[in-house]
Amino acid sequence: MIPVPDGLAGERVDAGVAKLLGLSRTRVAGIADDGGIEVDFAVVERSDRLPAGSLLSIRWEEAREAEVVPIEVPGMTVVFEDDDVIVVDKPAGVAAHPSPGWTGTTVVGGLAAAGVRVSTSGAAERAGVVHRLDAGTSGLMVVTKSEPAYTALKRAFKERTVDKVYLALAQGHPDPTAGTIDAPIGRHPRAEHRFAVVTDGRPSVTHYETLEAFRAATLVEVHLETGRTHQIRVHFSHLRHPLVGDTMYGADPALAARLRIGRQWLHAARLGFAHPTTGERVSFDSALPPELQHGLDLLAE
Repeated sequence: MIPVPDGLAGERVDAGVAKLLGLSRTRVAGIADDGGIEVDFAVVERSDRLPAGSLLSIRWEEAREAEVVPIEVPGMTVVFEDDDVIVVDKPAGVAAHPSPGWTGTTVVGGLAAAGVRVSTSGAAERAGVVHRLDAGTSGLMVVTKSEPAYTALKRAFKERTVDKVYLALAQGHPDPTAGTIDAPIGRHPRAEHRFAVVTDGRPSVTHYETLEAFRAATLVEVHLETGRTHQIRVHFSHLRHPLVGDTMYGADPALAARLRIGRQWLHAARLGFAHPTTGERVSFDSALPPELQHGLDLLAE
């Protein structure tokens, strides 16, 4: 923890920390978006102001140069494309963009292999990426192709005007059958690679509704107000109903094995937003991948 220098008091978090550490403002914004900057032990947003006399904590991994490698992504399909945006249906096992330690395929790499030119805003390895899905989550992602589209959709995600609907299979039977999980999320205090509900985390809100209850699990429709890393997985684990297959957050591996699920049962099924150029509301849907549908079929037997 270090005190906020007098000369930086009142500055935006991203601008002030960039000056303090000699990093780019884009790099610091990414650290803030990942929950890595705290003021007086509370996680702050990139646009918050640095208060005078407060204590500042910054936690991040030294990033090696990340390179977008154009590699075709089998199973990734284009749902919609125009001059401003491209919406893809991402299979599980594919990351949104390159990152340290990730050696698999990526959405941006797949787009590059297909000759799609995305916007250049953001860090080089995240160019055009305005939101992310976990590598183990399948479903819809939008990537921007023009600079105005990047600016407009980043704002839309921040202002929570984007509709994000997921299908998830939770172990057991959540009670109540429909409700809202309003619990702050931050880094797990004892496991850096995980997240958890913590008192000083970032505000996180998840709405859910039961679609079908089986003997061992429940299919739920999930609407996100916020978009924290691992949000749905963390919130349902907090309810003691982790997602089937999500052993990182406490799922029973025996149930996943019985249903032949090799990753968390989570799918981004619907994505809607105001088109950044026309302003028209657009919405896209994605069917369940065969392996998730097969798991449901086994439960129903």
